[in-house]
Amino acid sequence: MKILIIDDQQLVLLSLEKALTDLGYEVHSAENVSDAIISYDNLQPNLVIVDINLSGKTDSLDAVETSSGLEVVKYIRQEKQDNTTKVMVLSGNTDEEIIVKGFDLGIDDYMKKPLSLSEIGARVKRLIGSNLNVKSPNITSEKPSEQYIQNKCIGIVIPCYNEEERLLGEEFKSFTRKNLGYHLCFVNDGSKDRTLEVLHELSKGREDYISVYDCEKNGGKAEAVRLGMLHLAKQSQFDYIGFLDADLSTNFDDFVDLADTITNSKYKLVFGSRMARMGADITKQSARAIISKTINFIIRKILGMDINDTQCGAKIMTKDVIEKTFQEKFITQWIFDVEIFMRMKKIYGTKQTQELILEKPLNRWIHADGSKLSMKDSIKIVGQLGQIAVHYR
Repeated sequence: MKILIIDDQQLVLLSLEKALTDLGYEVHSAENVSDAIISYDNLQPNLVIVDINLSGKTDSLDAVETSSGLEVVKYIRQEKQDNTTKVMVLSGNTDEEIIVKGFDLGIDDYMKKPLSLSEIGARVKRLIGSNLNVKSPNITSEKPSEQYIQNKCIGIVIPCYNEEERLLGEEFKSFTRKNLGYHLCFVNDGSKDRTLEVLHELSKGREDYISVYDCEKNGGKAEAVRLGMLHLAKQSQFDYIGFLDADLSTNFDDFVDLADTITNSKYKLVFGSRMARMGADITKQSARAIISKTINFIIRKILGMDINDTQCGAKIMTKDVIEKTFQEKFITQWIFDVEIFMRMKKIYGTKQTQELILEKPLNRWIHADGSKLSMKDSIKIVGQLGQIAVHYR
């Protein structure tokens, strides 16, 4: 049984290829319409799985049909007059008109992302039957029913400096095994311990979902994040890119919540806020909390915007924001988050910036032991804020 998968996001292709190959099917893939049509003609597959929202649209079709995944369906059903090959559409597109058009063209099934690998396997089996020559799948701690392909592909930059002792490797690996639309990029910021070795071991066998970017020299967290964000922004498969602290003070559940929010909205930047509120588990050192309140007050005055918490190390944004605000080095190492907002203000203006950003309260934030910033460092931040105020005025 031959299956052709068409999707322009590598993470989706890799996940589906592995899952369906493990079920014994002969799987081939294509990343765009033209390659898909060539592969279809050569392979004559039993099943075509295609994403509606592919790149490479043409001007020859009407507004609805410009969803190029439907061009593949139209080629199979109308141009080739093939009503034997089964066609399944995968997409995060909820536009009813698009979906109806797909069924009018003759698709056999439609699945909305996010979706589990087990459901895909079940639907494939229903459409074309099971393959008797099933290979033994690789054993992981996650079941296919717990592994999901997300609506969007998201990259997460994780800056690391001397993280050998406290890096929660299993949590990172488990997250990427369950959430197949995410890619973690660890940025080694010139660590002096075995962090780089630990990171390479962490990514071993999972290189498509976990990568390592080595800065070689320590340039501070700001530069590590900046270089990591620009590195991922060059890759076309990512819809959104964010960053997260290596100690997971903000956990993955909260980050996924930030990602879901930006995916289903028109915001260009969504960021976590460590606001104490009913039902939230937010813990800080008491003395540190007092200093934080003072710093946040100063930041609000400098920004001219009512933001409660600029410094939470969990943010996600569109690629155009990265391209516009991360090109130049930040002038500070620790409070570069404030600089991101200041740069957005210079580009979009204060009013539009406020409309493009969303501060989202976290459900959990834990002050991790061994955090780099001491009380003395926190006091130094006030001086750095003065630098920012002067530099961006």
